Amino acid sequence: MSSYQLRGRHFEEFSESERFVTASRTITEADVVSFAGLSGDFNPLHTNELFASSTPFGTRIAHGMLVASVATGLANQLGIFEGTTLALMEQTMRYTGAVRFGDTIRLELEVEAKKETKKPDRGVVSCKATILNQKDEAVVEGVWTLMMRRRPAES
Repeated sequence: MSSYQLRGRHFEEFSESERFVTASRTITEADVVSFAGLSGDFNPLHTNELFASSTPFGTRIAHGMLVASVATGLANQLGIFEGTTLALMEQTMRYTGAVRFGDTIRLELEVEAKKETKKPDRGVVSCKATILNQKDEAVVEGVWTLMMRRRPAES
């Protein structure tokens, strides 16, 4: 019986300027309701259509953190971080657009930098992260910094 092989890339396998594009996912009302319940964030901008209709958005919108959370799941589905990520060290996010119910998002990652660490079994990879909607408009922009395993030394 063979066992499942993790698909994650090691530090050495990432190249600066390399790009990754995830599958897409539609954000639904059920996603927003579930996230509000999980997080406790029942801001009327997300949960009250009457209130939200009076805002510049004209309707309810998804929580920014929900959108960011879905993006981490989309990144995981790429497989490149599976079993080789030691830590998500930092995420910076700038919200540049609203995600409405029914919008479809995807994540684009571009490796910006790689940095050696003092420890020989790991390195740090920084990626520009852009979450786009179905119109190719950026709705969240930022940087993800990850500590990644290096390939084990061969004995």
